[in-house]
Amino acid sequence: MTTGQRLAYGMLGAPLAMAALPVYIYAPKLYGDEFGLGLALTGVILLGSRMVDTLQDPWLGRLADFMQRRPGGWPMLAAIAAACLGLAYGALFNPPVHDNRLLPIWFAVALILVYTAHSALNITYLAWGARASEDSDERTRIVAFREGFALAGVVLASLLPMLFANWLDAEWRWLVYSFVFAGLLMLAVWVLLRYTPVPLPTHSSPQGLLQPLRNKPFRRLATLFLLNGLAVAIAGTLSLFYIADVLQLEPYSGVFLAIYFVSGACSLPLWLSLSRRLGKVLTWAIGTIAAVAGFFWAIQLGAGDIVPYVIICLLSGAALGADLALPAAIAADIIPQRDRGRSASYFGIWSLINKAVLALAAGLGLPLLAGLGYQPGGEAGLTELAVFYAGIPCVIKLLSAALLIRWRSSLEINYAV
Repeated sequence: MTTGQRLAYGMLGAPLAMAALPVYIYAPKLYGDEFGLGLALTGVILLGSRMVDTLQDPWLGRLADFMQRRPGGWPMLAAIAAACLGLAYGALFNPPVHDNRLLPIWFAVALILVYTAHSALNITYLAWGARASEDSDERTRIVAFREGFALAGVVLASLLPMLFANWLDAEWRWLVYSFVFAGLLMLAVWVLLRYTPVPLPTHSSPQGLLQPLRNKPFRRLATLFLLNGLAVAIAGTLSLFYIADVLQLEPYSGVFLAIYFVSGACSLPLWLSLSRRLGKVLTWAIGTIAAVAGFFWAIQLGAGDIVPYVIICLLSGAALGADLALPAAIAADIIPQRDRGRSASYFGIWSLINKAVLALAAGLGLPLLAGLGYQPGGEAGLTELAVFYAGIPCVIKLLSAALLIRWRSSLEINYAV
């Protein structure tokens, strides 16, 4: 692929990330606090809708594999999924009802529709990138372009709600954001379909929904992705609560998130360079350990510790680049040649894992914190909140790093066989 084609492919990563961040960071606080559903009910709805959504991801991967066997199948699926995502997203963040009897139903249905459309588009998009080249280094570059745009989208998703909160009344903030998101999404899909080569159709025979997990390297990689994703999801879900109540710096929450993700974007060239020298697996392990070293100190911070937290955002954000660029590139490498026509099924499992960890983080973490006495805006349970936010993710990350080093040879010797 040329640089222009990589840019055309990567651009869609921005609106997809813009969609994902508010759903698992802003939506829990919006519905649980501002709309008055409460943490426990919000957590249950998040968990339940994620469980429903997670079950469908392997089927969506199979659908994408079916569509790619037909000329124009992936472009058609991407266009339909993008249109549905734009509509469902507006419904999620702009509920027409605030009746506590109807709002939970609206929240659950809108979430499932957003998840379904996002998954269908994202699985197709990931498989498209995995099929874009047969060269391992080129696939890593493609992933880096995609994740670089994704980080730009995350920064926008971090800053725009804060800016709109200052410029617009509360009832207009998320409506405007929804229109901005939908416009960028449609533009990015058009650029993808217009300027990115479509992989040639293949005619691999159908396989079982969980057949990719019979591939031992992929099964191990999926385990590592689950552990890393769970650590990131726990921290992400609790970040706004931590900033507001432990640090008492809620007005700066968007700035902190932007610093974190900009640091991740700036670190991408470093991780790509290291992966070419040391290999993707070892580089990912180094990034995982670096994330722990940079983030663990958040446990001991208190009210007003703005400078130490900025440093933590910079350090842990720099480590984020390894998590973004390398796992998906490794996944594309270890899909056997005989399964290249079924690559979407692999990324259906990938998406399933990603959603499962987000569901566990929100659906179990929030009610558990509430059970330990923490309530938003109160003074009780702040120590527990800090431990859940920083301590538990670091322990999970260390376990992931240990397994990554142990399984290194298995993940490296099976590339593109």
